[in-house]
Amino acid sequence: MKTILAAYSGALKGTGYSILSSLQDLPSPPWPALRSKMEKHLQVIAVLQWVISFLAMGISCTVLLLYMFCTDLWVIAAMYTTWLIFDWNTPKQGGRRSSWVRNWTVWTYFRDYFPIRLIKTHNLLPSRNYIFGYHPHGIFSFGAFCNFGTEATGFSKKFPGIKPSLATLAGNFRMPILRDYLMSGGICPVNRNSIDYLLSQNGTGNAVVIVVGGAAESLDCAPGMNSVTLNNRKGFVRLALQQGSDLVPVYSFGENNVYKQVIFEEGTWCRLAQKRLQKILGFAPCLFHGCGLFSDSWGMVPYNKPITTIVGEPITVPKVEEPTRDMVELYHAMYIKSLRSLFDKYKTRFGLKESDILHIQ
Repeated sequence: MKTILAAYSGALKGTGYSILSSLQDLPSPPWPALRSKMEKHLQVIAVLQWVISFLAMGISCTVLLLYMFCTDLWVIAAMYTTWLIFDWNTPKQGGRRSSWVRNWTVWTYFRDYFPIRLIKTHNLLPSRNYIFGYHPHGIFSFGAFCNFGTEATGFSKKFPGIKPSLATLAGNFRMPILRDYLMSGGICPVNRNSIDYLLSQNGTGNAVVIVVGGAAESLDCAPGMNSVTLNNRKGFVRLALQQGSDLVPVYSFGENNVYKQVIFEEGTWCRLAQKRLQKILGFAPCLFHGCGLFSDSWGMVPYNKPITTIVGEPITVPKVEEPTRDMVELYHAMYIKSLRSLFDKYKTRFGLKESDILHIQ
């Protein structure tokens, strides 16, 4: 009996070792690969939702609001419209930013898709106000939005006491829901009233971010191009002088690389049509493409090319209520020199050659 039990025990022991050995020989579960794939999908969705929101949310919500007036939900539509009229001037009076929205997890996925980085070169004093000149525009200014419209790259930690306000088309703030979505990120209309309020009636520590080249610059953006529209853009310099706000050049390496665009030659009818529509619509109708959703086909998803935003050294600007033309020209020239210096200092670190230059037109 003891012999039988010993033999049975030995068989079990041998079987146990065999099972353990077999388990060790099995391939490890694909959790890391699955997790990485899921994160990539979430990153694509995070970027795509912003692109679609920027392009379609305003129009869609306007149409939906008008449709609701024709249904049993007209009371809700009427209440929202009444509140919209009452709240109409809020975007021009500092907006209604939300720290909760600026810290959404979706923005970290947005950041990591490209990825986007923010580099600080100098300290900014909370006792001063600033105008950041952002270059280049690109198609959607992804770097500007991620760095200054969210906290994904840690702006508040890098620049304590400074509150950024990214300025964009005023027309966006006339559309229901979209206006609130933009304001929650600290985004404001790029008009005189809004910027004046932030720089003169909102205390200190404000940084208004203006994409100086605007829609016109987006017509010239393409991978490998280092060109900014700045020579005839002097209004932001005059505004800085009138408010006594320091000028800060900002350059984003890689902003032009995330979409491919068909650029039409000056003088062609296609180029003339683009410029004509730009004046009517307020934005440039670019002919561009990225990649498809989860594939290498053409689509609206930008290419995942790195974007690195460098915040340069502030230029101290005196407060002059009525600056002369010569004074505006002087500080404009100082700004261009500072921007060129910033570009030249960092260009080789981000894939450019020493011979590459910044074209200013």
